[in-house]
Order: sequence, then structure tokens, then C-alpha cells
Amino acid sequence: MKVLLVEDDAPLAEMIARALRAENFAVDIAADGLDGQHMGETEAYDVAVLDLGLPKVPGATVLRAWRKAARQLPVLILTARDGWTEKVDGFKAGADDYLTKPFRVEELIMRLRALVRRSAGHATPRIECGAVSFDAQTGVFELDGLPLKLTALEWRVLECLILRKGVVVERGDLTEKVYQGDVGTDSNSLEVIVARLRRKIGRDAIETVRGRGYRLTPSGPPR
Repeated sequence: MKVLLVEDDAPLAEMIARALRAENFAVDIAADGLDGQHMGETEAYDVAVLDLGLPKVPGATVLRAWRKAARQLPVLILTARDGWTEKVDGFKAGADDYLTKPFRVEELIMRLRALVRRSAGHATPRIECGAVSFDAQTGVFELDGLPLKLTALEWRVLECLILRKGVVVERGDLTEKVYQGDVGTDSNSLEVIVARLRRKIGRDAIETVRGRGYRLTPSGPPR
């Protein structure tokens, strides 16, 4: 899951980013509304966390610009403004959720996961595909009811695939949403990660669609 965090309070932004990365999120940070608007319009994100009181361009203006540009990513407003008028304005601008400061980062994570799950068309937190199941509320994967041990990159790839189970996920889309910064080594290439996942969840569970990408299909446990 790739998150765009638009927050001008640098210590708070770093704290949120660390917490999200510890939960396997990939995070990009924008420190003002101008950069945030540009990043949200030009890059692929699963969800955005948006402050209202931003330098250069106010958060509500950023959100209206995203919606005018037909950017459909779910947006959670995170702000110290807790008045009813501000909340109404935020939702009118196109927000999907609203969380006021101070807040618990655990609640933020749960809300983000719920937004991404619902935007992918899943009404309930538990998503199943053959022997693999995913609790989108806690972020836990299981194989035949037992916890599945995954690296951060494996988790991100499998999350992308199971949220869109049965549908081909383009290679470019996977790469864009999975990696945080440079890949660094060949051992973390997309092909290697998919191969490791196949060893863990079954050789036939992830189908390669030549020239396009990958698709998660129902399959039994690895033999």
C-alpha cells in the first residue's frame, strides 16, 4: 500500500511515516500543499493523508484540485481543525474520512486500511483467495489458517494482489506501489519477490500474464 502524506509539521510527518513503514506501508511525504497537489496528480497512490492548514496551497484546495483532475484515491483529512464547519468543508471538497489531532497512530492505520479495502470493493475486512486469507483491518496474512511470515516487500506485493484478486495487476502498478525509494539489490526485484511468494503460498497461486503483470488465483498450499 502506497501512501501520500501531506503534512507540514516535519516531526509529526516523520513519526507518522515511521509508524506506517513499520506496518509495511510505502510512504511519500510532501511538506506543503503545492508539492502535495503535484504528487497526488502525477503519481499512483492507494490513499492520501492530507492536512488542511498547509503552506503555499491550503489542503482543501489541494483536494478539490485532485478531484477536478479525476484523481479517485481515498483521502483522509488529518488536522487540528475540529469544528463542524471545517469537517463539512472537507467532505464537500471530496474527503473520504476525517481525523483530528491529537490522535492515536493505531487509529490512523486502521482507518487507512479500511479506506483502501473499501475502495478496492471489499465490504468486509477478511479477504480470501484459495488457501490465502488477509485481514485488511490488522494486516495479517494466513495460509490455511496459520500466520504467514512475509518480508515487507512480499507483504506489499501480496496485499496488492489480494485486494484485486482474480484481476491482472500491471507490473508498473505493482512496482510503483510496492517500492519505497530505490530497490537496491537484485534480490528485491519484482520477479524474485513473486518467486519467493510462490514458494510460500503455492506455485500456481500467482499467475504470470505475459506482457502485463500478475494475477492472484485460488490455489492450494505449497507442496
